[in-house]
This record gives sequence, structure tokens and C-alpha cells, in this order.
Amino acid sequence: MAKAPVLTPRADDFPRWYQELITKAELADNGPVRGTMVIRPYGYGLWERMQQEMDARIKAAGASNAYFPLFIPQSYLTREAEHVEGFAPELAVVTHGGGRELEEPVVVRPTSETIVNEYFSKWVQSYRDLPLLINQWANVVRWELRPRVFLRTTEFLWQEGHTAHATREEARDYAAYIHQEVYADFMEHVLAMDVVPGRKTARERFAGAVNTLTLEGMMGDGKALQLGTSHELGQNFARAFDTRYLSRDGRQEHVWQTSWGSTTRMVGALVMMHGDDRGLRVPPRLAAVQAVVVAVTGDEAVLARAREIGDRLRTAGVRLRVDDRTDVPFGRRAVDWELKGVPVRIDVGPRDLDSGTAVLVRRIAGTREPVAVEALAALVPEALEDDHGLLLAQSRRLRESRTVDVTTVEEAAEAAGTGWARIPWAALGPEGEARLAERGVSVRCLVAADGSVPERDDQRGNVAVVARAY
Repeated sequence: MAKAPVLTPRADDFPRWYQELITKAELADNGPVRGTMVIRPYGYGLWERMQQEMDARIKAAGASNAYFPLFIPQSYLTREAEHVEGFAPELAVVTHGGGRELEEPVVVRPTSETIVNEYFSKWVQSYRDLPLLINQWANVVRWELRPRVFLRTTEFLWQEGHTAHATREEARDYAAYIHQEVYADFMEHVLAMDVVPGRKTARERFAGAVNTLTLEGMMGDGKALQLGTSHELGQNFARAFDTRYLSRDGRQEHVWQTSWGSTTRMVGALVMMHGDDRGLRVPPRLAAVQAVVVAVTGDEAVLARAREIGDRLRTAGVRLRVDDRTDVPFGRRAVDWELKGVPVRIDVGPRDLDSGTAVLVRRIAGTREPVAVEALAALVPEALEDDHGLLLAQSRRLRESRTVDVTTVEEAAEAAGTGWARIPWAALGPEGEARLAERGVSVRCLVAADGSVPERDDQRGNVAVVARAY
């Protein structure tokens, strides 16, 4: 009788497969309040690695980390009309504290443009104070009616950057730099994710922004997921909060601003883009555990060899764990590491001792072969680099194979049932975009004819990337 699969096959029920993998790989649990989540240590380890890699890129872009309060006076949000209108349905508002009704309700942070500007208006006095480049790592709350762990939760973790500049051109260029050199670089070179960089339409733009740059990824079921955004805010918030500076020629000018963010949604994207029917597949450059050495039995000689291999690989720079839990059956441990998507597993058993070998199992390439212990320190780092490239190539092939070029709204809506569509923006326009929205399909971004990010919504030759999205 055939053994039941560990996970529901993706092709049978993708949402169920996703939820089972999140649970069985010990990434997260649902929290006690609807829409919240408890991130377990293995899942949080992935987020920590994301933080480390992103933080280094953000600091290289000149930004410094700070922290702003979780509670924001409700009056702050009302100062920028488009912003408050965009977030109103998602706000969590506190009306009582300390056993009494508050004089003014406070909003639990949905994003920090308003409170940041309250302080930017104090900190910026002259052109010498610019550019002001701030980032914070924090949690935010946006009341979610249709929650899904990591993808859409009422509370989630993120980084949000906020900057002030002397000119529109400086702000525009900085938003573009974050978009490409921080977010796109991180997603390709660490997450091994193929992403499409583009410009949001006016309908999809961040509330209060004059331009939003986005990175869109195709998940394993053909749907799109927004993975990071960088916004030009123009002078909208600067005017609302009177954030001005004395220019070099002695005039009072409003600053030009950007904001940008990425979230724990990337953990969900990692699952849905790289996972398979056997579990998660973690990109080697991201993995907190790049390799695990598994002692098959509890023989002292086997344990000693496993620890020896672990020492060799650590010296070679591999992030590693030795699994010597021999009171747990080997088969169960092998399945657990496969579910967790650790890129390399090295099995050491009694038969390997005399031959001086170990079994090298590559999760991403799907190979299994005996390898001389002496060769492991050189082979494992090479395998990890090869597997990063393999994951990236697989995600790109998926997107390309499930993206079609169309010319009508009807064709675009039909194509979005199984993947993405590309349609000339001139043939779609805001009216066609609204018709697609009625069918649950959105324009994920606009790209230029050559695939680059267009400078304007109405740039000649713009193409709309259309899909159903999470």
C-alpha cells in the first residue's frame, strides 16, 4: 500500500499545501487573535537572515536606523487626505487606556509617514540637514479581513524607510536606487527570486504618493505577489506637516520625500515560489542552516565522524548543524530536514566509516551521491552556489512559461486564470483596468517596451503586466 504524501500535492490544492507546509516545516502558527501569527524559531531565523542582508544594503544606501512610536495620534493621519482615505478601512484605533477614555484616540501604526513627518519638520531646518535618510525595523497593524499567514496578517513585521531631499530629482533618484540596488538586488542575489520591476498605475499607487515602484513575483500557482515597494511622495506630506528647509539662496522650500518598505510577506513568497511537494527549498545564501550533517545511528564512531565533518564544513564557512538526535528515527529526521528545505544534507552511517565517504543529498538539485569526506569542504560550498543559480533559473522559467502577450481585456482576464498577461497600456488604460478589477484581476505594474521601469504612466510603448494577486 502506497504511503500517504507528507503534504497535499500543490497541483491538487495550492492553498492547503501552503498552510500544511507552514505548519509542518515549523515556520509559524496562527495567533490567538484572528489575523495574527506566531513566528516560530525556524521561520524567524529566515526573517533574521533577511533583515541582516537588507539592513546591510539599506545602510550602504546611506540610511540610518531609528525607531518611532507604535501609537500615532489620530489627528496626524487626517492631515493628508488621500493617505487617511487609503488606510481608513485597515486602521486599528485605541479609544481607552489606563481604565479611562482617551482625550484623543490613537491609531496603532499602519505605516509611519505621518509621525515621521511630525519629527522631520522639527529636525530639518536648512539645506545642510538634507538629505535626511531614516529606516526603521518595526511591526505594523492593518486590520485584515481575509488573513493568510505571512501573506496577509493583521500584524506583520517590516522595514520602512523615510527620506527627505532638497529637490524632486534627488528624491526620484533615491526611490529608484532603493527599488533597484536594495530590493531587486536582494531578491535576486539572496532570495534567488525572479522579479519584475515596474511602476504602479494611479489606481494601485500607495495612498499619498505621486509614484510607486514595485517588484512583482510569480508564485507557484501563477498568481502575483507584491514583494517590495518604493514610493515618491512628492511634497504631499511636507505640505501637510510643513516640513521646510532654508535653501542655499535663502528661501523657505518644502522638502521632497520618499518612503519604501518590505515585509515578512517575503517569507510567504519564499514558500510559494520555491516550495515543492516535499516541502520548502531555502535559497543557500539566505539559509540560516545551509547544511545539516545527520548521524544515521548512535554508534560512537558514527557520531564522531559526523562531528568531524561538521567541523570541516564550519571551517569552510558553511552555516551548519549536526543532527545527532539518534533517539529519533533517521527517516523521520530526513523528512523533517527536507520539509524545512535545508539546501544540503550529509548522511553518515556505519557503512560510510570504512569507505571514508558520506552521502551528499542536495535538496534543490534533487541529487544523492556518496562523496569522499576529504572532498566535502570543497564540494559543499560549490553545490550551494550552483543551487542558488538553479532556483533563480527555475523561478524565471516559471514566469516566462506562464506569461502571454494579449491585446484585449477579455484575453487578459482569461490568461490571468493560469498566469500573467502582458497587454499594451494604450490598449488597456484606466477604463480597461477598472473592467479587469471587476473580475478580480489587477494591473501589477507598468513596464517599458524594453522591460525597464518607465518614467511616466503615459510613456509611449508602456506594457501592463496583468494578474490575479495575493
